[in-house]
Amino acid sequence: MAKGFYELNIWKKGYALLMEIYKITATFPKEEKYGLSRQMRDAANSVIANIAEAHGRYYFADKARVLYTSRGECQETRSHLRAALGLKYIDKKVFINLDEEYEGLSKGISSYIRTFKKTNSPIN
Repeated sequence: MAKGFYELNIWKKGYALLMEIYKITATFPKEEKYGLSRQMRDAANSVIANIAEAHGRYYFADKARVLYTSRGECQETRSHLRAALGLKYIDKKVFINLDEEYEGLSKGISSYIRTFKKTNSPIN
């Protein structure tokens, strides 16, 4: 098992996606600075922050609760991506790629939960 949260594949993938979110939101209209841009960045950052927090938790139920939040943040980010597509802030190719990547990350988080759910014991 990973010694640090930053060694987890789900954290690494979430981090790479966060960097992409920052790149695309930097191109959004200036009036979105405190709107969609901020919400999308916050949700994407929350994905990896919750993975890191879960890594520091000891008991399964506590870890799972925080990871479920992380998975929810993936879905929130996907919703923001759809809004950005509808507003024509991103093109369809960018949307499809990021949407699929966040869907995969969500599945990865679920898989990670299942790996230690079977034992119902503390992991790190």
